[in-house]
Amino acid sequence: MNDLSPNQLDLLRSRLKDEYEAIQSNIMKSEHDGLARSLRDETGELSPIDNHPGDLGTELYERGKDIALLEQQELHMQRIEAALRAIEDGSYGQCASCGEPIPFERLNALPDCLYCIQHAPRSLLSDKRPVEEQFLHPPFGRTSMDEHEYSGFDGEDSWQIVENWGNSDSPAMSENRDAPDYNHIAIDAEENDGYVEAMESFLATDITGRHVTVIRNREYDDYIHSDEGDHGLDAEA
Repeated sequence: MNDLSPNQLDLLRSRLKDEYEAIQSNIMKSEHDGLARSLRDETGELSPIDNHPGDLGTELYERGKDIALLEQQELHMQRIEAALRAIEDGSYGQCASCGEPIPFERLNALPDCLYCIQHAPRSLLSDKRPVEEQFLHPPFGRTSMDEHEYSGFDGEDSWQIVENWGNSDSPAMSENRDAPDYNHIAIDAEENDGYVEAMESFLATDITGRHVTVIRNREYDDYIHSDEGDHGLDAEA
């Protein structure tokens, strides 16, 4: 049994009906926020295939926002309908969980409320992570061979090649916090590509291994100008 007087009950019923009609009117006036029209009609494009994905970014964002707003309005209407049914069957004003009376002050603030404060459903932020993260952890977990003493080309190496063409990171946001420019923001940007020791990148031999060729490259210059460099190589070159 609730503690609401007939006048209070009539007031809350009237407010619920007014809110319901206001939401219905808002949905009709907004024409479902344009959801009845296709995205093609919104953009004026026959096909988005030849466009950069960013060209449709605003339209896609607005469409997602409109869907979320419409779902929120429909949820509010469902709550109002549930409250009106509770008024009709006499259970309005009692907590649907514990059966205790809900104070009029709470109902006056939230007319569609069916629970007391202690048992009100709360929207808690979930700490659960997408299952894909387990599948991909650690990064390149399926294709990285670093843990197997493998020096060949693996999944991480393929990503580094793609990353060198650019991404959305700036030097300030890259994993390499000391990156001086955009050429050094990639993962292991200073890592040797295709060789382990610097000498392997500029020394070459023929099939017999007898004729040595020195290839002048950046690693070669660094080797010669370092204290560990063998200047005899410079003479042979």
